[in-house]
Amino acid sequence: MATAPDPSLEQIRQALAPLFPSTPRLDAVLERFAALSAPAGLSPPAGPAPPAGQSPAAPTASRHAGAEEVPDVDPDLDLDLDRLQRCGFPEVVYGQGKSATLVVGIVRRQRGAGQPGLVTRVCEEQAAALTREFPEAVHNPRAGTVRIPLPPVIPTAQLIRGGPVFVVTAGSSDRPVAEEAMETLRWMQIECHLIADVGVAGPQRLLRHVPRLRQAVAVVCVAGMEAALPSVVGGHVPCPVIGVPTSVGYGASFQGVTAMLSMLTCCASNVVAVNIDAGFKGGYVAGLIASRSVTSAETPDSRPITSA
Repeated sequence: MATAPDPSLEQIRQALAPLFPSTPRLDAVLERFAALSAPAGLSPPAGPAPPAGQSPAAPTASRHAGAEEVPDVDPDLDLDLDRLQRCGFPEVVYGQGKSATLVVGIVRRQRGAGQPGLVTRVCEEQAAALTREFPEAVHNPRAGTVRIPLPPVIPTAQLIRGGPVFVVTAGSSDRPVAEEAMETLRWMQIECHLIADVGVAGPQRLLRHVPRLRQAVAVVCVAGMEAALPSVVGGHVPCPVIGVPTSVGYGASFQGVTAMLSMLTCCASNVVAVNIDAGFKGGYVAGLIASRSVTSAETPDSRPITSA
């Protein structure tokens, strides 16, 4: 079977240039990649002579979809740019423990690959660096997230990939975790709505929202303390309810362990649970459900979302 010819140095340089705006950095990357790709004891194959001041040719970088790993061209990153093709959505960056410089570099590479960015658990330094580098970035301090959308090329209304998903909170103290779920759904381009402060201590508050909740393809239910709300919501809706336990509560709440065990032992058959304070995970799972349900959105029984 005939194989495609190796790309020239100039083609490789043009492909990598959006990821490395700095020419010295791009030269260093090409040199390192050539060293990594050359067989042991051999010099990298020569390509066409580069322009003055530029590094020698780098060998072909082959990309394989699937499990085979390809050495990363940046020693600080091992970014999974193929996750969009494998899983439907790009990699999400967990900001805690990373430097602001590293986080910006990750998002810059995602943008260069045409992928939107989402960074969770950001500190102020990271948020400031991201919003300075990407003016279109959306920082939600309450959620602890920065969302970096791509410039829209079609009207926003046509970009919705599924939904609706409702994020429901038991109390106001659960709001930061719920906001993380909402930002995740927005990044996934899922139609989402927030219903706040409808915990079981005032059960009448939830009842007026039940007609809207019954239109959902998934519900994210965020609750701390004894976390009874997911059971109640699950008994009202014909869709999955993703419970997100929070660390809200006094001593016997055990920083969310009681809430998590309550959700895991829930009697309602449509309730599942994710980790404590994991708003991102709850939102992401609901977003996957919504994006896979989009083909059934236009059924004869579908109705527009009505305001409370």
